[in-house]
Amino acid sequence: MHRRTFITGLGLLGAGTLLSRTSHPPRPNPRFKMGLQLFSVNEDMTRDAADTLRRVGEMGYQDFEIYGFDADKGTFYGHPAPEFRQMLDDLGLTASSGHFGFSSLLDAGEDAMLRFVDQCIEGAHTLGLRYLTWPWMAPEQRTAATFRALPDLLNTIGERTKAAGLGFAYHNHGFEFEEYDGKTSYERILQETDPALVKLQMDMYWVMHAGRTTPQALVADQPGRFVMWHIKDMHKESRDYTELGNGSIDYAAALPDPVRSGLEFYYLEQGGNFTHSALRSAADSADYFRKHLLAHFS
Repeated sequence: MHRRTFITGLGLLGAGTLLSRTSHPPRPNPRFKMGLQLFSVNEDMTRDAADTLRRVGEMGYQDFEIYGFDADKGTFYGHPAPEFRQMLDDLGLTASSGHFGFSSLLDAGEDAMLRFVDQCIEGAHTLGLRYLTWPWMAPEQRTAATFRALPDLLNTIGERTKAAGLGFAYHNHGFEFEEYDGKTSYERILQETDPALVKLQMDMYWVMHAGRTTPQALVADQPGRFVMWHIKDMHKESRDYTELGNGSIDYAAALPDPVRSGLEFYYLEQGGNFTHSALRSAADSADYFRKHLLAHFS
């Protein structure tokens, strides 16, 4: 997978500073755990996964979406899956979804793809995940031919995943809202995949960035199917990522009804462009979310 990473030169805050800002934060409504997509702190996770999990847990995050699976080694962030699961258990934390590199096998053939799916399923079971999520497609893969074939492939993966007792979801960016053959690829995914096999993870930043529809309109069109949300803000000038409350998205107005959406999990996320550091941004977004958006999930 390829994602933009913008790292400022200010470095990480000291643990004491973070703790002083986030000690004993109020917990979210028990209906939903406050979630974080761990790509938000990817360099910290790669450097020291146990310490990073501890620190984001102290900010109030309880549940995570995983990034960093090595299928050949069966590791998450360089740790064997059982060892990583123990890290979560020791801290009283959970992981509910994972972003896995399905698109890297687009041209490898169905057998290779399904072997990879089985490896992901094994890792997911060890961690206690509920969903495998397709997160990305490289620019060179975004062709009309790919998007015509994609729905059948998603259905195949979804069927395999469902048989293993897990869910499968597709995560959008902005490119799915561009037209191919007179139809956007997202319309094709919505219309040509089986809702029983392929759920949806709505990245609200990218929906708003594309500007062709709204989160509420998508939920109205596909009620019950958007089982996961990504919540991140858009910088007012650059339109890049930014901390919640620091950008241009009015989430109080944009958030759909969680029940109508079919929401099971949500994750705050910031993929880069940190004002100070990744951990400081995660803490600031958590603070803003609790103060201004948490009531929406009650």
